[in-house]
Amino acid sequence: MFGWFGSGGDYKTFTPGELRDLLREKDGARVLVDVREDHEWAGGHIPGAVHVPMSRFAASVSKLPKDKKIIFYCQSGMRSRNALNQAKKLGFQAEGHIGGGISEWRRHEMPIAR
Repeated sequence: MFGWFGSGGDYKTFTPGELRDLLREKDGARVLVDVREDHEWAGGHIPGAVHVPMSRFAASVSKLPKDKKIIFYCQSGMRSRNALNQAKKLGFQAEGHIGGGISEWRRHEMPIAR
């Protein structure tokens, strides 16, 4: 089941398999956000993700929907926790992040878009 981590509120830490299953639902209830920088995004990202780099997060976060749950990811999980906490403070439905980031996603041989 989902893991929990608290810092400014509880949120879910998804495994790659849990996230894969959520993304298969395609119900439009969630948005997956990659907070890595441009060169990292260009090297491959999770299919269906939107790109909001941490270096431009404060200026770009307002473009995210407030009526959907948001799941963040980065390379290893550190920046995504930061983005998650910032988004929660701004009133977004920040649901969680991928434990281990895209590195863990790749380790489980999940699909990558380029």
